[in-house]
Amino acid sequence: MIEAERIILRPISIKDNEQVFNYRSDSETNKYQGFVPKELSEFDKFIAKNPTQFNQPESWFQLVIIEKKSNKIIGDIGVHFIGNDNFQCELGCTLSKKQQGKGFATEAMKATIDYLFKALNKHRITASIDPRNTSSIRLLENLNFRKEAHFKQSLLINGEWVDDIIYGLLKSECKH
Repeated sequence: MIEAERIILRPISIKDNEQVFNYRSDSETNKYQGFVPKELSEFDKFIAKNPTQFNQPESWFQLVIIEKKSNKIIGDIGVHFIGNDNFQCELGCTLSKKQQGKGFATEAMKATIDYLFKALNKHRITASIDPRNTSSIRLLENLNFRKEAHFKQSLLINGEWVDDIIYGLLKSECKH
């Protein structure tokens, strides 16, 4: 469990399915993502694939973002532990549209980044963003990530070839 001022991050569980499905199934909120579940059973399969342990090489691990004040799930962060050397990872963040613009994504990402660099001694964190997703780009840049690459029409999402921008942050560059 990772804690910050207004939020708690903990592993996703099957009992979270309805709360998370409510914002993950919203095609407008998730228009830049490849996975937008249409049925709860589809999302249950997604949760069932979550590893039992955090920090397993070559795995994606989902954490839910819980607002302390309401004790409700308001978003989630996916952490992709890359490679067998286990010094690099990739982050992805999804936040309910009702909670966007309130600083929750920044707080959750900062707490996750700090945990990955300090507690797990990661060397590098990356993020993959659709260039049309200006809110996420702003979030990463505010967290001191730098643009490392721009791949043209490299991802097929919802039947459309889209560009992919890669952002990166080294432990030595982290300022929070």
